[in-house]
Amino acid sequence: MRFADQIYLVILIIAAVGVFFEEKYRGRKKRAVLTFPAAASFEGINPSPRVKLGFVPKVLRFCAIILLFIAIARPQSGQNTEEIYNQGIDIMMVLDTSSSMQAIDFRPANRMEAAKRVAKQFVKGRKYDRIGVVVFSGLSFTQCPLTVDHEAVMDFIDQTEINMTGVDGTAIGSAIATATNRLKGSPGKSKIMILLTDGRNNAGEIDPLTAAQAAAALGIRIYTIGTGAPGGALYPVEDMFGKRYVKIPEQELDEDTLLKIAEATGGKYFRATDTASLENILKTINEMEKTEIKSLKYTSYVEHFMFFLWPALILLALELFLSGFWLRKLP
Repeated sequence: MRFADQIYLVILIIAAVGVFFEEKYRGRKKRAVLTFPAAASFEGINPSPRVKLGFVPKVLRFCAIILLFIAIARPQSGQNTEEIYNQGIDIMMVLDTSSSMQAIDFRPANRMEAAKRVAKQFVKGRKYDRIGVVVFSGLSFTQCPLTVDHEAVMDFIDQTEINMTGVDGTAIGSAIATATNRLKGSPGKSKIMILLTDGRNNAGEIDPLTAAQAAAALGIRIYTIGTGAPGGALYPVEDMFGKRYVKIPEQELDEDTLLKIAEATGGKYFRATDTASLENILKTINEMEKTEIKSLKYTSYVEHFMFFLWPALILLALELFLSGFWLRKLP
């Protein structure tokens, strides 16, 4: 609620203060100067209802004046509207789902669960961008196409599982090609890919650097993340004795290729050795890739003076009626 002409509220306050002091002065002036000994004999006489209610017209007039001033001040309620013109970024998240992502070095979860959790945090922070998901191991496919429905994106990330492609291995080149096909026709001003893996390319028919060069030609920037703690990690193994964990020496993470992929496309390579470092990497990428937002804000106001004007007129009419008839003072 706002008042378009607030000056009338100021006048009302000044007038109210003036009336207060005037009534106070009148009260002092009306005090009896002379006292009559016989006045005590009138104490048992009760005044009539008309005398008791003699103050009502004055109160009605005072309330009506207050309402009139509020109406003249033009009370309004506004509805804010904001139109967003964004030059969003189209982002494909490319997640490795090979069996090695079961390694438990990103405590308290394995690499896959940690990657999913951090990826969802990243999605939540990209309010105006279109985001999609590609998963890969020995094969690659689109888990979620580009969309602004981030709830759907996070649901698809939740459904991502190890070895969900059905073929184990690490087809990095194929994954880049799949994500590139999704990004090449997108309308975003900027297009990026975030590739997370813990191995080296050992499957698929497309060389990772060739796929990266094709992405670069289409203006796609690739950020690569190599995951895995140095010194090896525990892996779950099931045998005749049940499920147990075995320490496996550090697998060969092809950091050199991941670095070249990033450099070829104008991106950057990161190494994540635990959950905290992975979170920091996604935060860094989030800060590097800012979405340009342009907004137009405007407010439409609705006038509410009638809600005060009509009661004021009714009170004035009632005051005139009472003063002229039932509560009329004799001359």
